[in-house]
Amino acid sequence: MLNQLLRGVVIGIANIIPGVSGGTMMVSMGIYDTLIHCITHLFSDFRRSVKTLLPYAVGMLIGIFALASLLTFCFQYYPLPTSTAFIGLILGGLSPLIHKIEKKRVNALAITIFLAFFALIIVMALNTPADVDGRVNVSVWEMIVLLVMGAIASATMLIPGVSGSMVLMLLGYYRPVLASVNDFKDGLLGGNLALAARQLLILVPFGIGVLLGIYFVAKAIGYLIRRWPTYTYCGVLGLVVASPIAILLGTDMSGVSVGIMLASVGTFAAGFVLAAWLAHGSAEESAPQAEPAAGGNAPKDGAAQ
Repeated sequence: MLNQLLRGVVIGIANIIPGVSGGTMMVSMGIYDTLIHCITHLFSDFRRSVKTLLPYAVGMLIGIFALASLLTFCFQYYPLPTSTAFIGLILGGLSPLIHKIEKKRVNALAITIFLAFFALIIVMALNTPADVDGRVNVSVWEMIVLLVMGAIASATMLIPGVSGSMVLMLLGYYRPVLASVNDFKDGLLGGNLALAARQLLILVPFGIGVLLGIYFVAKAIGYLIRRWPTYTYCGVLGLVVASPIAILLGTDMSGVSVGIMLASVGTFAAGFVLAAWLAHGSAEESAPQAEPAAGGNAPKDGAAQ
């Protein structure tokens, strides 16, 4: 339970940092297949799915609400060591994904898919958009827009290598939503319930959109994993391997000293070790979840299997 909670915290933190992908963290910690399976079978296997998802969800909320301010501080004043910590988290947990591909026959199409998705992340990183500062003016129309924004952000959150926060920046809603999260937290902690309640007009429609996006995109990803596992995993690997480069491209390197470089090596090592520990035993944990859907249809990759 503690291990699952901690993984959830890591995913939650990743999801609020532009350029860092929550989906990548899921892959690196060896829980991607498990979470996709539980989300797609939420209604058909409700009890088991909720039991699995709940500690991750609680951990994500802790990561988002409790550590948002700390991570903002770290990225503002120590961008390189903070970025390398996440790079360590990504690379430290790659082994389970590589093993999934090693068990299959990889053909030219699979390699092409890997390279295409790798290039996609690099191109996105080189064209990182500027965010629009400001706050949301609550109206019925704006609440509908927030629902759509939540769906888009959560959908991209599930795709390894793609940052939901970066997509929100592109759409101009990252800072307004983050401001509402901080205002909601400050209102609760400061006893200003009116302030907290006002933020619910923003956070509730956004949250509903997040849930809808997660469910429907997980359905699509689950289908791809069952039908074309080799191609899907090669695409995911391309997204994940490109993520460290994308993170570094978006990191402020000005004023980097020898001390900062040494600290960055240390945070990379810490992240790498933590990811390896979190991924330990994940194969046994996710094995029952990774089976094809009922009906006995074997995955179809053609020659790639």
